Amino acid sequence: QVQLEESGGGLVQAGGSLRLSCAASGPPTLSSYAMGWFRQVPGKEREFVAAINWSGGSTIYADSAKGRFTISRDNAKNTVYLQMNRLEPEDTAVYYCGAGPLARLWRSRDLGPDDYWGQGTQVTVSS
Repeated sequence: QVQLEESGGGLVQAGGSLRLSCAASGPPTLSSYAMGWFRQVPGKEREFVAAINWSGGSTIYADSAKGRFTISRDNAKNTVYLQMNRLEPEDTAVYYCGAGPLARLWRSRDLGPDDYWGQGTQVTVSS
């Protein structure tokens, strides 16, 4: 089965940048799927950030990420990235990558309990 591992989190000042990585391993997916980035802070629900169609490369973004964040992929490395620019304290959260059906991610901007998740990486933005 697919395993995901995030990296690249850290502490930055407001206005700074970070690039998160999510490396995937395991057998290839036989059906159409997408990978996405989500974030969560204590006491709040998980929030969608961005997603990419692994096959075609199309992307979608949350309004909070649009214009500041860019999701991309490297097929040769089986890795998805989230480039985050002009970070704000409100971006502070644990960031997770996930993989699941393309249709669900595009329609609902969410993944189901049977989909795949990484362990998360902490992003802290100081003011």
